[in-house]
Parts: sequence; C-alpha cells; structure tokens
Amino acid sequence: MCPSPGTGAGERGYVIPIGGAEEKLEHPTILKKFVGLAGGKKARIVIIPTASRLIDTGPRYVKIFEDIGVANAKFIPLETRADCLREDYLELLHQATGIFITGGNQLRLSTILGGTPVAQAIRRLNADGMPVAGTSAGAAIMPEHMIAGGDSDTKTPTEDGVTLSPGLGLTNSMLIDQHFTQRNRLGRLLTALSFNPFVTGIGLDEDTAAFINAKGEFEVVGSGVVTVVDPSKLSHSSMGSVRQGDPVSLFGLRLHILAAGDRYDCTTRTPVSAD
Repeated sequence: MCPSPGTGAGERGYVIPIGGAEEKLEHPTILKKFVGLAGGKKARIVIIPTASRLIDTGPRYVKIFEDIGVANAKFIPLETRADCLREDYLELLHQATGIFITGGNQLRLSTILGGTPVAQAIRRLNADGMPVAGTSAGAAIMPEHMIAGGDSDTKTPTEDGVTLSPGLGLTNSMLIDQHFTQRNRLGRLLTALSFNPFVTGIGLDEDTAAFINAKGEFEVVGSGVVTVVDPSKLSHSSMGSVRQGDPVSLFGLRLHILAAGDRYDCTTRTPVSAD
C-alpha cells in the first residue's frame, strides 16, 4: 500500500512517530514542535485515543495541548468501526490542522480504524499537508506494515519473533518500533526487517521522535536516540530455511544510532550529524 496521493496541491505533511512516554509537562519539546507545525496557538488539534481503553486518555491530551497553548484541541471517541463512519467525526478531522494518535494497543487501533473513512481521511489529509503525530501504538501504525507484537527483551532475531499486520500506510519506506531501548526490541525489529529488507528499520526510544518530512528525511527530537537499521546491503538471510523459534542469521546490515538534532535520509540511506 503506497501513501495516498492526495490532491497533489502541495507538499505532504510531516509524519511524526514518537517512541512513547513523551514528556508532557515540564519540557514537552516533541509536542511543542508538533504544535508548531500544526499552526502554533492557532492550531486545531484532533486527538484519536482509540488505542487506549482508559476513558481519560482523550481528555488528558486535550488538557496537555491546551497547557501548551493550543486554543482548539478536541478528541474523537472512536470506540467501534461504526464510529468511523460518523460524518461529524469526519468533519472534525477535515477542520483540523494536526492529528495526534495516542498510545495503547496497536491491534485495537488497526482493527477499529483500518480501511474505514477515518483511516482514509487521515491518509488524504497527511498527503495534502497535515502533520500527523502518534505515540507508542500511534507510532507503530503509521507505516504500511505495522509491528503488532513479538518478542521483547532480546537482541536476537528469531523465526517467530514478530507479528506484522497492516498499518495506515503514511509511509511505505519504514518499519517503526517504539519503547525501543527501554524494552530491548532490537531482535524483533531485525526479525521484521528479515521479512522485508526493502524498508528501513526505525527504533524509537521513549520521549524521542522522528520528524519525517515530505522528502523522506527525518530529524531526531527528544531525550533518547533513534536506532536506524539499514538492510539495503543485506547479502544473506536464513529466514526462509530456519525452523520455528530458531535464530536467524543476517549478513550485511548497517546500524546507526542518532541523537537529538541528527538527521537521516531514507532515500539515500545517509545519516547526517547535528554537529
């Protein structure tokens, strides 16, 4: 699934996956930068808390964005697929200048939103210039292929180490994992990349985001790092021959660790230092 072509009237909007647990109170650097891209104090932010089963998630993020200075922040309580057909909710999305997708369970998010008019609207609006940010589960669902689950706390790729499902398709050049260093998820990202070495693997630490522009370049913002795994020179993978549960051998991978201010070009597969 390719990203939506939109109307082609202008540049695509930023795609902003966040690794979860972003700073929300004292120094909300990531959220402030997202708000700036969405129009600053004049921004109209729509929050989608579907991934979370906590009833206060939507109102809590409304308060967070209001404290940052956004005068118009609303949440849409999309609890069922039928909710994703409601014209009033779709109208709120079309009136927004930025969309924020909260954390929680990414499979809940994908099974409720996937293929609905809400998902289609998010894709078109982003293609037409609207920034879309998502934290944790909201970050995982952004690519064409979503990491839905798998083994954490392992650096070793294994035959059954990851579960993939369809995502929103805001980008088809990346696979995204979150809470990356904190939950030791290198092994499952490597497993996912062994299935599809075309894409770049992006592992986001908590309180860390990748601000991805229309050209497929991103800047790291936040207190942690982004781990980039480039499989473009992969010369060997044993994924097709190993038995269930066995470790997978992968030859020729390149790995980069990017801190705040560093950039990466997913087209040329080139990191650029902030220095």
